[in-house]
Amino acid sequence: MSLSVLSGLIILVLLVIMLIAGVPIAVALGISSVCAILPVMDLNVAVVTGAQRIFSGISVFSLLAIPFFILAGNIMNKGGIAIRLINLAKIVTGRTPGGLAQTNILANALFGAISGSGTAAASAMGSIIGPIEKDEGYDPNFSAAANIATAPTGLLIPPSNVMITFSLVSGGTSVAALFMAGYIPGALWALACMLVVYIYAKKAGYRSQTKLTGKEKFNAFIQALPCLLLIIIVIGGIIAGVFTATEGSVVAVVYSLLLSIYGYKSMKWKDLPEIFRASAEMTGIIIFLIGVSSIMSWVMAFTNIPTMVSNGLLSISSNKYVILLMINIILLVVGTFMDMTPATLIFTPIFLPVCTALGMNTIHFGIMLIFNLCIGTITPPVGTTLFVGVKVGGVKIETVFKHLLPYFFAIIVVLMLVTYIPQLSLWLPGLMGYVS
Repeated sequence: MSLSVLSGLIILVLLVIMLIAGVPIAVALGISSVCAILPVMDLNVAVVTGAQRIFSGISVFSLLAIPFFILAGNIMNKGGIAIRLINLAKIVTGRTPGGLAQTNILANALFGAISGSGTAAASAMGSIIGPIEKDEGYDPNFSAAANIATAPTGLLIPPSNVMITFSLVSGGTSVAALFMAGYIPGALWALACMLVVYIYAKKAGYRSQTKLTGKEKFNAFIQALPCLLLIIIVIGGIIAGVFTATEGSVVAVVYSLLLSIYGYKSMKWKDLPEIFRASAEMTGIIIFLIGVSSIMSWVMAFTNIPTMVSNGLLSISSNKYVILLMINIILLVVGTFMDMTPATLIFTPIFLPVCTALGMNTIHFGIMLIFNLCIGTITPPVGTTLFVGVKVGGVKIETVFKHLLPYFFAIIVVLMLVTYIPQLSLWLPGLMGYVS
């Protein structure tokens, strides 16, 4: 048995056993990685080298963007931004069939993009729009399904922490290019779900019973304008080269803080300690995962595991489309039981060499991978966004799941388009000069 096969089996078997046993994924990654290198390295050397890899893995300046974007998102969750975006979305959706559910979808995309969190979007939008939909006669399961299915769109529409993580683990892919690449796939996800809502709502007779006046529309737009300016300032500044993604994350914190406290007056200075605590906890989990995953990346590179996987897939078929389909299926399955960050850290170094060997652009691969893992956040058994959406919607998973099936079909269709039409991901980065 070759070293690559032996190390790969050790990592796979130990990782699965420890995850089933409930071992924290960061610990499971570290232990399985160190054990995988033991056939060729002394235990003391492996442990010391592993510790060095953790520190070198997190000693990257661009990683500072993650805690600041997390902090900005938590400030926005508390700062009254959600209701302003909902009111703005109402202007766009109007009285179309399923208008409130359409509003939910659009607001999810906007709020998720600003906060960078699918679970935050599902919680904020579901808790505000859900009761209104119930009062207007909407089936709670229908409302919850629309909220759950579209909450992850904000993870594709920048700023997105998982894109920063992918940039790091893929060897320095431009964060700005990834940000631009996510817009069209994220918008297509939302539009596909809006189509599902339109078809279902028209059949069920769901139509908004309220009509906004011109003055109400104008006031809603003015109230939401500062929220939209945040996206324009942060993303525009990064794209224009005014500041880096890390500096942009700091701008997002300062802007959202001033807007929430002095603009909307929905938050007070005394709320900050709790927001800092929650942000620090989330940051610690993600940064430790990134550090530990550096051990696995080093082990896989040392033992040529990515090359073995690449050769294995290419031996099954030389057809690019078949291989990409197999990778999509694997990522969809992985996403059902693994969180996005560890899945990105584990599978990027495995599948990226395969895709680049097929001539796939790294930016395109990153969006495909993130899209797959976003779907995993709304599927059982570990879909965090699914559970949050079910809780705020006051429904059960077994009753809402059949309502989710049409959305899954629509989202998978968009995934196939994103996979096999590179320009959906590369057109905007190319327009900005990031892709030659």
